Amino acid sequence: MPPVSPNVSLIRSELLAWYDGHARRLAWRAPPGAEARTDPYRVWLSEVMLQQTTTPHATPYFQSFTARWPTVSDLAAAEDGEVMAAWAGLGYYARARNLLACARAVAGEHGGVFPDTEAGLLALPGVGAYTAAAVAAIAFDRAANVVDGNVERVMARLFAVEIPVPKARPELKRLAGLFVTDERPGDWAQALMDLGATVCRPKSPLCGQCPAADQCLGLASGAPDRFPVKLKKAERPHRRGVAFVMIDAEGRVALERRPDKGLLGGMLGLPTSDWGAAPDVKPPVSADWREAGAVEHVFTHFSLTLTVRTARVEAGGDYQWLALEAARAALPTVFAKALDRAGEPALI
Repeated sequence: MPPVSPNVSLIRSELLAWYDGHARRLAWRAPPGAEARTDPYRVWLSEVMLQQTTTPHATPYFQSFTARWPTVSDLAAAEDGEVMAAWAGLGYYARARNLLACARAVAGEHGGVFPDTEAGLLALPGVGAYTAAAVAAIAFDRAANVVDGNVERVMARLFAVEIPVPKARPELKRLAGLFVTDERPGDWAQALMDLGATVCRPKSPLCGQCPAADQCLGLASGAPDRFPVKLKKAERPHRRGVAFVMIDAEGRVALERRPDKGLLGGMLGLPTSDWGAAPDVKPPVSADWREAGAVEHVFTHFSLTLTVRTARVEAGGDYQWLALEAARAALPTVFAKALDRAGEPALI
């Protein structure tokens, strides 16, 4: 017979025991039960990177950042453009601006030391409820309710929550809070994340490997992957635009700094038209423009077809002229795609 209601204390003990033997080895993590907690700078940095990025994709960025800026004070002293270029490819570029704002607040207002409470962390610029809870629990072993998408999924399945997300989120957070105690709070938060990432997966959950399987109402229902219940997504709107690849006599590419506010704010980009249903296309300079095809890119709230036009021009104007590889490394993914579509400078 399935349980009437999951046994919270039993699930805690079984999941912590499972974590002791199955914890993922991550660049920013201390092993289970470690007396020395993880450097809060590393926890914070990893959590910001992972908000919209997978662990395999974020890991090399994390390693690069911590090698280049090993402390929060080092990061705070970095030039904005250097940090934005190093962030290129991680997406959600407002996070990079918030990253710098937070680092500078910790360095300038807290002597380079992160606050050790959830409330103190939440007061830092760019730090939301989830990140504050994660750093408090993982770095400082505070009893904090750390709820990300993995945790929401685990709770939705354990309790067979029929309320669809996002409306269910307050209830899922309440349920997750039932498990929070002063016993190993940092390990508990990471155990839940690991369970969701490796076993209680979005599709094809590995219920036979789950330490809480005998307590899971979702599994007892016969369809655990039905949870969390989701409403049908609205169709993502489609936009169009034109990217202009200008190459000078030395084979350098013209890039411009995008406004701080807005999509890809503060990043280097190719000159571009507006992105709309019927974009207003006006080349940045008069030249013999040639079409090089188009690239497709999907943002969170819309998809984009970006036509690429190329031309040979004289260096000048209010642009940064970078060698091809340097330009590609500095560009966010959508513009790197467009630069690749343009082809080698010798062919333009």
